[in-house]
Amino acid sequence: MARWQPSPFLRASAVIHAGAGAGLLLAPAHWPLAVGALAANHVVLTLAGLLPRNGLLGPNITRLPADAAARGEIVLTIDDGPDPAVTPRVLDQLDAAKARATFFCIGRRAAAHPALAREIIARGHTIENHSEHHWKRFSTLGPRRMAQEISAAQATLTQITGCAPRYFRPPAGLRNPFLDPVLARLDLRLATWTRRAYDTRVGDPQRVLACLGDQLAGGDILLLHDGNAARSPAGQAVILDVLPRLLARIHAAGLHPVTL
Repeated sequence: MARWQPSPFLRASAVIHAGAGAGLLLAPAHWPLAVGALAANHVVLTLAGLLPRNGLLGPNITRLPADAAARGEIVLTIDDGPDPAVTPRVLDQLDAAKARATFFCIGRRAAAHPALAREIIARGHTIENHSEHHWKRFSTLGPRRMAQEISAAQATLTQITGCAPRYFRPPAGLRNPFLDPVLARLDLRLATWTRRAYDTRVGDPQRVLACLGDQLAGGDILLLHDGNAARSPAGQAVILDVLPRLLARIHAAGLHPVTL
């Protein structure tokens, strides 16, 4: 278990709260200043939880390290599966390009399709923790319930695949200040992304490809979805239209898809 170290922003927030409390005790007539400081701090705390790529609430992997970027490595992360109608075809497309990917899987979906989860591992990819139920209200959970949700997925995915996840990605990337100490206790690291294309809502393959594939660079972490995917005009999950063309662009740029 890693020892949790509060981020500088969380340390500053604690100082603001302590100062406001002391101010209310020592100079109650100035309560509007104390309340205003607390309100402003909570607005920033809330915004930090709503912006997935920021590191105000704790360490957050949004790119690969510099040495991996220099080697031309790039990571495709694929969320919300496994999906029995989509994931096998994604695996075939990855195989055809000799590419590796990291799948952030939902625990209950892996439990419903354990053979498919094991196939992801057998084909050379990795599975990471995307919570047990993928609740939309995940970022509103307290520390105890949040820990239960993450540890349940950790147990589910480890039992099915024999490989313990090392990284966690919250549903939609949204979180609150309780997440970082929970991850430290569970020895997990928060990983978000460099770019995403909102492919759970955008079904236009060209728009998704442009968002992910323009200005590719070593060290990028890209986000796609095999579960909850938007449908293309052809009626299939948009990742199936995008992935072969994205892999071709990655290859043309001299980059190498690896696991996280």
